[in-house]
Amino acid sequence: MWANVKSEKNVSESRKYEDVVVQKARDLDDMEEEGKWWKVFPKRWVIVVNMSIAILPMSAEYKWNPSTVGLIQSSFFWGYLLTQIAGGIWADTVGGKQVLGFGVVWWSVATALTPIAAKLGLPFLLVARVFMGIGEGVAMPAMNNILSKWVPVSERSRSLALVYSGMYLGSVTGLAFSPFLIHQFGWPSVFYSFGSLGTVWFSVWLSKAHSSPLEDPELRPAEKKLITTNCLSKEPVKTIPWRLILSKPPVWALIASHFCHNWGTFILLTWMPTYYNQVLKFNLTESGLFCVLPWLIMALSANVGGWIADTLVSKGVSVTTVRKIMQTIGFLGPAFFLTQLSHVNSPVMAVLCMTCSQGTDAFSQSGLYSNHQDIAPRYSGILLGLSNTAGVLAGVFGTAATGYILQHGSWDDVFKVSVGLYLVGTVVFNLFSTGEKVLE
Repeated sequence: MWANVKSEKNVSESRKYEDVVVQKARDLDDMEEEGKWWKVFPKRWVIVVNMSIAILPMSAEYKWNPSTVGLIQSSFFWGYLLTQIAGGIWADTVGGKQVLGFGVVWWSVATALTPIAAKLGLPFLLVARVFMGIGEGVAMPAMNNILSKWVPVSERSRSLALVYSGMYLGSVTGLAFSPFLIHQFGWPSVFYSFGSLGTVWFSVWLSKAHSSPLEDPELRPAEKKLITTNCLSKEPVKTIPWRLILSKPPVWALIASHFCHNWGTFILLTWMPTYYNQVLKFNLTESGLFCVLPWLIMALSANVGGWIADTLVSKGVSVTTVRKIMQTIGFLGPAFFLTQLSHVNSPVMAVLCMTCSQGTDAFSQSGLYSNHQDIAPRYSGILLGLSNTAGVLAGVFGTAATGYILQHGSWDDVFKVSVGLYLVGTVVFNLFSTGEKVLE
């Protein structure tokens, strides 16, 4: 696969992906010179980022070609897609604690078995990656279900932003520690180390977490009543009114907006190191350092956005207006800064644009990501599963489409597609979304 740079369609120094993989694997040797619930999210995204780093020495050891590397990377999404909706249904019917606990144990075991699977052969590795995706697919629906039962509307944005900012901190942790582990102990140590953390986490989760306030023996009756009175989601779901759910325009607004949002997000997640290396001419160490910066800013911005959103709600601004304001920032901010990338010549300015793009993207945590609990608190897990299925599909198709676009066009074209979808998402969300409950 060929990757051209910036707006030039023919660049003499463009290299095949295989060459880039081999070079990055060599660069690893040069690096020596150079609320309780939210804790699951750093762990989850640490594991996601780990493979993108470990795949470099793995491909060199097993002589994988670029097509095989792409197959391995994409196999995670096969399992991840399977359990989005199923995870939401399960969480809304039996409770988020059990579902999230299952997911963490499942993906931790799959992670720890990855080096063994790789030694057995490619088919075994693909199965391990699919299994990992199956476990991770239930995480976000389960988390949404738990928050809908514990957090009142007036604190929803801040709580969700705090929980989800753990995903960004997980990326930072993975980018920071994986190269060190690989260099000191070999690439299998990455999977053994982070996979084993699930055992520790699960023991704490079993004793401290509860799907709803009613299940917490440490809360006094008055405290349980106060929390449940202020939360819209109380009883588990017995039957799911699919026809009613799919007949609501705000539901489809969430699905479409999630697709538009994740197209750009997944492209930045998967292609940012390549952009830094090929366009900005950063080496692997520099690329890793600069890749950390946007995730740190996203963690900060998500919490700032959550505070702003809840403050507006507490001052009497309607939830609908607040959600639309925050998501408009989450769409138009990245769109603006991506358009500026074509006009900057300084690597520092390019990194600044990329960082600001992802920083404003984090306001989506107080927009579309909070909206599932607004419109259908009892079915928030199911709705998250539905919309995130569309989001994952956007990531799969967007990542593949980017390779095709770079082969026949330029980085400008990649950014234009993302900007176009951000604009579509802005229109759809503002026309059809609401902050009012539409499903009982």
